[in-house]
Amino acid sequence: MTTMRALIGGSGSPELIEAPIPQAGSGQVRIKVAAAGVNLFDLAVAAGTLVDYGVARRLASYGLGFDAAGVIDQVGEDVAFTPGQEVIALVGRLELPTKAQAEYVVVDAHAVAPAPQGISAVEAATLPLNTLTAWQALDRARLDQGRTVLVTGAAGAVGGFAVELATARGLRVVGAAGRDDEELVRGFGAEWFVPREEDLGEGVRRRVPHGVDAVIDAAVTGLAGLNALRDGGTFITLTAGVAPVALRGTDVATVFFREEPRQLAEIARLAGLGRLTARVAGTYPLEKAADAHARLAAGGLRGRLVLTP
Repeated sequence: MTTMRALIGGSGSPELIEAPIPQAGSGQVRIKVAAAGVNLFDLAVAAGTLVDYGVARRLASYGLGFDAAGVIDQVGEDVAFTPGQEVIALVGRLELPTKAQAEYVVVDAHAVAPAPQGISAVEAATLPLNTLTAWQALDRARLDQGRTVLVTGAAGAVGGFAVELATARGLRVVGAAGRDDEELVRGFGAEWFVPREEDLGEGVRRRVPHGVDAVIDAAVTGLAGLNALRDGGTFITLTAGVAPVALRGTDVATVFFREEPRQLAEIARLAGLGRLTARVAGTYPLEKAADAHARLAAGGLRGRLVLTP
C-alpha cells in the first residue's frame, strides 16, 4: 500500500483525498493514526482564512489536524521511540500537505509523548493542542502559588484544562461559563464561579475584591475580561487579533500552542493519573469530517470532537 486517506483544507471545507503515505526522516516518527482531534484552528485552515494572513502561501491546500493518537509504525534515525509504541503527538506546523487527520502522519520526535495509561486513543486525541495551549498560557501569566486567575470559557475544551492545570499549580481559580456548567467547572477545581449571564467584571470583583491577578480568556471576552483584572495584572488571549487594549498598566499577550516534549509527557502522565479530564463530545469517521466541522462551528460543545480513520 502506497497511498492513504487524508483530509485537506484551504478551499472552504474539508476534503477527503488519496495521498502518498509519508515516510519518516531523520529525527521523525510515523504514526498510524487511531484518532485525531478537531479544533477551532482546523475550521480556519479548512476555510482557507489563514491564507489571508500570508500563512503557508506555498501550498494550494493544507493538511488538517493538529492532534494525533496512535501507534508508531516507522522511525527515522536518531529517535528514541520504537515501532509499536502507543503515543500522542502535536502536529504543530501548518504548511504540510497532510497532517493528523489522516491514516498516517509523520511528525518530529520531539512533538511526541508516550500515550496516557488507562484512557482510550479517542480520549487521548483531545489532549495535545488544548492542554499545551492552557499550560503555556499559564506559564506566560507567571503566577506564584496562591495567586488568582480567571478562566473564561471554563467548561470548554481549553478552558477546562486551564482550570485543572491552574489548580494543580496551587492557583485560586475563578471559572466563568454558562450557569448550567457550575458543577462541572467547580469539579475541575474552580474555587469561585461566575455565570455567563452575570456581568463578568463586576461578578469577579464581588468574589475577588480589586480583581484577579491574571485572566486566561478562552471565551474571547476581551474588555469584559479585562475589567475583571486588577491593575498591572496579566491578560492572556488565545485568539489572534482579539486582544484588548492594555489599560491600567496591564500586560496583554496572545499565546499560541507550540511543541514542548517535556510538557506533553507530563500532560500524558497527569491524564493517566486522572488529574486531567479528557472529554469526548463525539466521534466521526474521516468521510464525515464536514459534519464534525459544522457541529464544532455551531458551538456549545463540552469537550472535543474526534475523527477516527
